[in-house]
Amino acid sequence: MQRLVFAFIAGGLFGAGLFVSGMTDTTKVQGWLDVFGNWDPTLAFVMGGAILPMAIAWMLTKGRRPIVGGEFPTPPEPKIGRNLVLGSVLFGAGWGLAGLCPGPAVASLSYGGWPHWVFLVAMLAGMWAAPMVRSQLDKAVPAE
Repeated sequence: MQRLVFAFIAGGLFGAGLFVSGMTDTTKVQGWLDVFGNWDPTLAFVMGGAILPMAIAWMLTKGRRPIVGGEFPTPPEPKIGRNLVLGSVLFGAGWGLAGLCPGPAVASLSYGGWPHWVFLVAMLAGMWAAPMVRSQLDKAVPAE
């Protein structure tokens, strides 16, 4: 039960942060991505406000355990491979075309209207299909 309460609080803070920062506003996100047009640099502060505290948190977790049990995840391998490149390209294309990524997409469902629901369905379909596409790619061209 304690774990669920912490998850609810963390999710609520995350969603509120996405809303307050403008990450759920598709025009603001697309303005950030329009580097050669009408660029809106304000999301750089949002990203810095997320990356810096997280870097500090990673440093502080060494040798510690989470309050609600389990283990902290190990840092990922700093390896650039096919999965990272393909995932980044697909994520970036979706973010650029729709102005949403998974967190803000869920956070905007209550007020975003039907386009946000269409995006969510398409995103879930992509998540469902990705393992099958990956296995087909691995059969056709094995990853190195």
